Amino acid sequence: VQLQASGGGLVQARGSLRLSCAASGRPFNTYGMGWFRQAPGKEREFVAAISWSGSATYYADSVKGRFTISRDNAKNTAYLQMNSLKLEDTAEYYCAADPTGWGRDPGSFSSWGQGTLVTVSS
Repeated sequence: VQLQASGGGLVQARGSLRLSCAASGRPFNTYGMGWFRQAPGKEREFVAAISWSGSATYYADSVKGRFTISRDNAKNTAYLQMNSLKLEDTAEYYCAADPTGWGRDPGSFSSWGQGTLVTVSS
């Protein structure tokens, strides 16, 4: 599966942004989808994931209650709605696909898109 992330940009703290991840190739509705991020000088970290059907979602503690992951299988697209953004959310955000379909194991994500940069300013 090929993934294309978009939607990053510059936003003020407490603002909102929605990232999109468009997929092509193998049927989208067989993949779990996830978002990861990497801040400058830090390791890549898990942000959120969603199962193939959308019935299960998972979040890092740092984004719970602020970020929402969703998917539209008819559009082959996953989303990450980010609200109440904080300075520490600044990072390159990557979408990824989990061929097991479940999305619950960050180690299962094997296909990656290019990143989209999110910069949160004060």
